[in-house]
Amino acid sequence: MRGEEKILKSYEIEAEGIPVAVDIVERDLMPFYRLNIPDVDIATLALLDDIKEKLIGAIEVTKTEFFDPKLMESLKEQFKSEAKMLLEEELPQLDEQITDHFMITLVHDLLGLGDIEFLLDDVNIEEIVLNSSKEPIRVYHKGFGWIKTNLYPESESEIVNYASIIARRVGREISNLEPMLDAYLLSKDRANAILMPIASKGSTITIRKFARDPWTAADFIENKTASSEVLALIWLVIQYEMNMIISGGTGSGKTSFLNVCMPFIPPNHRIISIEDTRELQLPHFLYWCPLATRQPNPEGKGEVTMLDLVVNSLRMRPDRIIMGEIRKKREAEVLFEAMHTGHSVYGTLHADTCEQTITRLINPPINIAESMLDAVHLNVVMFRDRRRGIRRVYEVGELIHDPEVPKRDVRYIPHILYRWNPREDTIDVTYDRNTEKISLFERIERNTGFTSEEINEDLDTKKNILEWLVKKKTRKIEEMGAIMNSFYLDRESVVSLMEKNGDPKKIIGEIREEE
Repeated sequence: MRGEEKILKSYEIEAEGIPVAVDIVERDLMPFYRLNIPDVDIATLALLDDIKEKLIGAIEVTKTEFFDPKLMESLKEQFKSEAKMLLEEELPQLDEQITDHFMITLVHDLLGLGDIEFLLDDVNIEEIVLNSSKEPIRVYHKGFGWIKTNLYPESESEIVNYASIIARRVGREISNLEPMLDAYLLSKDRANAILMPIASKGSTITIRKFARDPWTAADFIENKTASSEVLALIWLVIQYEMNMIISGGTGSGKTSFLNVCMPFIPPNHRIISIEDTRELQLPHFLYWCPLATRQPNPEGKGEVTMLDLVVNSLRMRPDRIIMGEIRKKREAEVLFEAMHTGHSVYGTLHADTCEQTITRLINPPINIAESMLDAVHLNVVMFRDRRRGIRRVYEVGELIHDPEVPKRDVRYIPHILYRWNPREDTIDVTYDRNTEKISLFERIERNTGFTSEEINEDLDTKKNILEWLVKKKTRKIEEMGAIMNSFYLDRESVVSLMEKNGDPKKIIGEIREEE
């Protein structure tokens, strides 16, 4: 408790190797984000500005260092060393903790985005918004949603300056002529900026943070976003090169779910991913080539569209193609053509149910021929319950030809295999694995020669492995990647270790030693 403020949560973040305290406090009956930074008097501020000028003169910065993350880290270390030395000379009476903080502040001001850098270092923050210089910086906190912070932009010109810094580092510019910017920071975080007067309240910057510790299958089972049975089915689908579309509304977790499923891909398969915004993070053992679209420059040149990348990806001999989002007819046609020519394809789509997925695909603006839906083997639908603040797998289904319609008349309907029960918060099976005819399994049987009993046995094994990993708290993306890699290389060893309830880290350690 500080004064009358109730502290809801306290933790530390690490900024340039220095711990900085954060408190989430209750203010005006709402959570409030307080970064605990020392107060500075006017005389010290003037001295810091003087030290900043000396730092600029002491270290030469090349253009290459601003573009290369590794060189930038080296440059930061140089700046930190010089800043600490100058601070100790100019302000020898300062407490070491305050000296460290001023050192970080100087580095942030000279090489970064000022106090915004502290927020970028907080793993609990997903989004950072500067709405104008008259308002505090707001953040989207994983535990508390949208909350105000105790940080303010100094002026409108400071926001414009930050936008210009972001633009220059990606070879772009933002100005009155081109007042909007979509770009990436060196940290891979996505930044969007809009200048006045287009943003009439004041120039604005929105930063969507790139997940430092991405979700994995173990996390999704643990937090009930998906069940081990559903993920075992998806693992089976991915292993045997079936095609899958993940649907859902905005913010329902489509891309996160897609990312969670990608470690199930065998390690010797070439993967091409195509995104507008780089969001996927795959384990390093996968053979992965990520591609991203590019907007045109101010002269309208240099644009690289999703369609350009989809067409080009087919010339790169991919085994798997991942498409961030299916939006337009031509993109969808090329993608479905890839499915029909033997490529395994995964993509996302805005649709709230399996039935809506069909409607969206066969009507404008996508408007593909309904007969092409035969290539979609599985459809997973994600749902976000805003009231409870949870995301769930809402439906899992296959798209099948309507048995009541003659074969010559093409009509596809969803066959739901799993559905979320909102009252019980469970993902329930809606089919009988032993008696009901499943088109997906029939395809796998035709392609592999397995019997339905063998497929069911394989599903049980995969389900047990996933539950074992949850139980053993094996959840990091590289750990999950190492287990999947080992499964494809030596299945029996992984199954044997799981049946003995052994430690998965034994496998992870062996793979790291080999590397």
